[in-house]
Amino acid sequence: MLNVAVFASGRGSNARAILKNIDRQRIKARISIILSNKSDAGIFDIARQRNIPYRHIDLSHYTCEKDYVGDVLSILDGHNVGLIVLAGYLKKIPSEIISQYRNRIMNIHPALLPAFGGKGMYGMNVHRAVVEYGVKITGATVHFVDEEYDHGPIILQEAIRVHDDDTPESLSEKVLAVEHDIYSRAIKLFADRRLEIDGRRVYVQNSKGQ
Repeated sequence: MLNVAVFASGRGSNARAILKNIDRQRIKARISIILSNKSDAGIFDIARQRNIPYRHIDLSHYTCEKDYVGDVLSILDGHNVGLIVLAGYLKKIPSEIISQYRNRIMNIHPALLPAFGGKGMYGMNVHRAVVEYGVKITGATVHFVDEEYDHGPIILQEAIRVHDDDTPESLSEKVLAVEHDIYSRAIKLFADRRLEIDGRRVYVQNSKGQ
């Protein structure tokens, strides 16, 4: 069974969608620990409701990054974590953690990378940029995390049309529905060991019997 750690800064709607798919046995995994940099993060309500261990841990509480990284890695090791899932996590992952979990950290971005990515491009900032730029298509991207913002190898993408009357708010709702679908699909592929990474390319292997 794949043990998943979820890092989140907000309400955790993607985590809730992932849990639903785990409950339905669509994903052979379990969320074994939830971490947030915010003590009042809404995702902790989910953790309490589901009896999932959770921790509030933030770099600002430490005098040096090394101690922070050490504690995070200790928590992950203690829960035998095989995959880290970023679900609206607004902090950059330290390079040492990325190195330890290379190609085992996933993130979802509310646009079609490499467009509208990078530092400061998250949440409504992305949807406002999409509307202001006038693109006709947007969507969501699941990717592996590397040392740069929104840069790692792309696992899955799904596009939606941007209509003339769309607003950042309406796009946010439509893209979130896409996120809830493709994030679970990507985690399932990882749990089923169907992802093969070759440089920047991520290939989906056929499942057994196909």
